[in-house]
Amino acid sequence: MTDPLDRVRDAAAQRGLDIELRERPNARSLPEAAALLGLEPADIIKTLVVKRSDDTYLFALIPGDRAISWPKLRAVVGVNKLRLPEPELALAATGYERGTIVPVGSTTDWPVYADTTIAGRRIAMGAGAHGYSMFVDADALIAAYGATVTDISQPLEG
Repeated sequence: MTDPLDRVRDAAAQRGLDIELRERPNARSLPEAAALLGLEPADIIKTLVVKRSDDTYLFALIPGDRAISWPKLRAVVGVNKLRLPEPELALAATGYERGTIVPVGSTTDWPVYADTTIAGRRIAMGAGAHGYSMFVDADALIAAYGATVTDISQPLEG
């Protein structure tokens, strides 16, 4: 199997995406991680692989300072049931381990849904391998993957 970082690089190049892969420092919290990367917490994007009841998947891109809104995502996708898959199913669906998942270089091009709040930002997200972040222009990523940009998040509880 190819190196996940090479998969990300190759897939980005094929789609004309300008990315930067950087080693990610260990952090104990999202605010600490953002400070170490020189970003706001909202600029660190969580890529969630979401399982539909028909055993297909989708990617949901959610800002680090927000949570996925299941009712909003279900309404946009037009289904009654969505869930986060078990780690082994996420790996089988994307070729990436949980915590490293990114649409770029996924073994299957699942549909991408991006929260409206990420548009217009330079973002950091998983890079396919533990200990690395991928930096990319969110609008370029959205365009390259034909992502649906819509409100699919809510404030974090707590």
